[in-house]
Amino acid sequence: MSDTMKPLLAKVADGIALDETEAERAFDIIMSGEATAAQIGGFLMALRVRGETVDEITGAVRIMRAKALPVTAPEGAMDIVGTGGDGSGTFNI
Repeated sequence: MSDTMKPLLAKVADGIALDETEAERAFDIIMSGEATAAQIGGFLMALRVRGETVDEITGAVRIMRAKALPVTAPEGAMDIVGTGGDGSGTFNI
């Protein structure tokens, strides 16, 4: 269990919003593999129940972008497939 995640998890469990820096720290802990599955689940559920703030989403995005692996694609390549998760009852083939 990540001791550094505990105060951040406690804060969101109490319904208190994180500022951008705190959100960045929480998602850095998660993306670095330091948090347990239980901590991640509890943290994300607490955010979902309370409702995510702009600062929390911004902090999460910054860390995810910083940790994302760049993809090298051929010139002119494009992604033409969606996830199928748009709620329209369709799927990709």
